[in-house]
Amino acid sequence: MKKLFVLFTFVFVLIGCDDDFDPALYGTLSPNNFPQTEEDYFLYTMEAYKPFGSKWGYNIPNASNSYRDNFHAYEFGHLYMFDGPSDNLAIYVNGWGGFFEAVTRANFDFFATQDISRSHLSKVSFVTQLTQIIADLEVAPISDESKLLLQAEARTSRAWLMYYLLHLYGPVPVILDASEIGTDAEWDVTKPSRADYVSAMVSDLEFATDPANGLPDISWDSDDFYGRFTRGFALTLLMRVQMNERNFTDAEEIGREITGLGYGLVTSGSNPYKSLFEVSTQRNAENIFAVTVDHTSDGVAQNGNINAWTYYCYPGDYPGVYQNGGWSNPQGVFMAHWDFYDSFDPNDLRLEMFDASYNSTSNDLRDRTNLNGAVVLKYPENIENPGAFQGNDIIIARYADVLLMLAEAINENNGGPTAEAIGLVNQVRNRSNVSDLLPASTSDLNAFNAAILEERGKELFFEGVRKMDLIRHDQWEERLAARGKQNDHEILPIPIWALNQGYEQNDTYN
Repeated sequence: MKKLFVLFTFVFVLIGCDDDFDPALYGTLSPNNFPQTEEDYFLYTMEAYKPFGSKWGYNIPNASNSYRDNFHAYEFGHLYMFDGPSDNLAIYVNGWGGFFEAVTRANFDFFATQDISRSHLSKVSFVTQLTQIIADLEVAPISDESKLLLQAEARTSRAWLMYYLLHLYGPVPVILDASEIGTDAEWDVTKPSRADYVSAMVSDLEFATDPANGLPDISWDSDDFYGRFTRGFALTLLMRVQMNERNFTDAEEIGREITGLGYGLVTSGSNPYKSLFEVSTQRNAENIFAVTVDHTSDGVAQNGNINAWTYYCYPGDYPGVYQNGGWSNPQGVFMAHWDFYDSFDPNDLRLEMFDASYNSTSNDLRDRTNLNGAVVLKYPENIENPGAFQGNDIIIARYADVLLMLAEAINENNGGPTAEAIGLVNQVRNRSNVSDLLPASTSDLNAFNAAILEERGKELFFEGVRKMDLIRHDQWEERLAARGKQNDHEILPIPIWALNQGYEQNDTYN
């Protein structure tokens, strides 16, 4: 059976790119006339950004089940998959229920019956497509400078796609050698070892982060490159890979390299943390990578990315600035667990990203007596240029994340905290008006790791990293049990449609 129905045929789609680099489809051309020019190869490579958009979904040309969910969208996106089942979000009840409630309970059983169009496992086919793009670029009749830059983008995309698939399903069979496309290798769905799978991701990211291959270090101040991959982002992704594989020596080296690229914490303004997510100030030195959005878009496949998070976070009766209520009633889909909310220092500026009580649009008091959790205000309403949806770019990687990972790596490598590592965590805390860590939190390796995990929860809440953090710190089962959530599976089941093609079921589901 073909690997996920994905034999990559040599038919290319001519694409045009809007500012968020998600392609609009204009027609189908044969490889006899596309790509040929340097501009053609640029358009061809920009397909690499397609899975990482924030839309209702995208379509695969010439496929019977053509719909796919974006990794940064709203149903089955990164916040749904990696924050929803964590300790920081409340269980979603008394609303739509269904798969939203299930994932906030960390109940992944229903993923076994998802069809191919709603299953991220189908994106194994996109790995094959990226492998073909990378191979085509190697022999493209374009300048060496353009060839290396576009390969670096395509290989960052392939590594990132594999990273998400690893954390959803474990290692999955992928085609990484273009010579295997169209051969019997596509029938082989044997699960690779984790070591081999991770090694392939690392290889791609080491190529992308080689300064000779042309990715700029930063892009927040570049109109030409903002929203595309940079060395800073590829290094951050590589650091995340090494951290989650507990390769702390490599992670520390990477983190130190990132600190020299020109990023920095935003510390100015009345609430510098809140400013990171506001439209007028979202492009800043802390922003390593963001999904760029268009507040005038409707989020359909051929149009720009959208930010619809307020509709999922606001309860139906929430009185916003111009948006009165979200789509779910009487609870928001994603709400902060009360215990998590209560864990913040009262002086912490990050508390402004939550609302613990409000008078509803019907003038009823809504608080912890009748709310599942605190309302999440991570992306403030876009009053600067309001449209159907938010105009806030969706932040994927920030410098604060790098500093906290670096502190953790130093702690692990030194067998306990150093003054440098403690200082990195305190930088992040102080920015939000929180005092330095107490001596008890820095007394030894385990105490400092626990403090870092807590700080990461507060600093990076609703940014799509919590599930990985809990697993890396061996806290997944304990934290979920404390929240009354299911904790017997860290990854999803292989869906039935893939089992019928010869895939092996993940161990904890057998």
